[in-house]
Amino acid sequence: MKVVAFNGSPKKEGNTYHAIKLVAQELEKENIEVEIVHVGNKAIRGCTACNACGKNKNGRCIIEEDEVNQWIEKMKEADGIILGSPVYFSAIGGTMKSFLDRAFYVASTGSLLRHKVGASVVAVRRSGGIPTFNQLNNYINYAEMLMPSSNYWNVIHGRAPGEIVGDEEGKQIMRILGKNMAWLMKLVENGKEIVKEPERENKIYTNFIR
Repeated sequence: MKVVAFNGSPKKEGNTYHAIKLVAQELEKENIEVEIVHVGNKAIRGCTACNACGKNKNGRCIIEEDEVNQWIEKMKEADGIILGSPVYFSAIGGTMKSFLDRAFYVASTGSLLRHKVGASVVAVRRSGGIPTFNQLNNYINYAEMLMPSSNYWNVIHGRAPGEIVGDEEGKQIMRILGKNMAWLMKLVENGKEIVKEPERENKIYTNFIR
């Protein structure tokens, strides 16, 4: 089994990376491969609301000038996905959000991530961790993914790269998340031939103004 983790920080090995690594270490103990993709230092434009992916239904974004389609392929091939972001004004980093908006909209056109295991992790200096965590989880919930939990919200604290090693509770949160994610992934993998997957329903769209 494999997990692909997306690091939304501009810093390649900042605290978001180290948070992901704490989760990855527990996954790797269970023989689950983890690949970390650095998103936060790339030039990624936002969704243009063209709906070409919805019309084409080919699992690709029509914008080809960046790496988003390559990352979507990694998501499709993975059994589990980790979304990691620093906190910018109590929110997801801009580059990461641009990627997630496009990737998850493409995924929604064909339920490409349905019933994969997904988790979010957040690194923050002081405040805004929970709003950012909730924002990341919105993508996972919308995609009908399965979400493991920890013993607290998945937020770890530190300012300079590596400072999170001083957050003992934060490190425990990441360890437990990794263990629970590995367990849930194995449940899904081993249960496929035993428990029938619920039938997929086509999305119903309701507009409030008619």
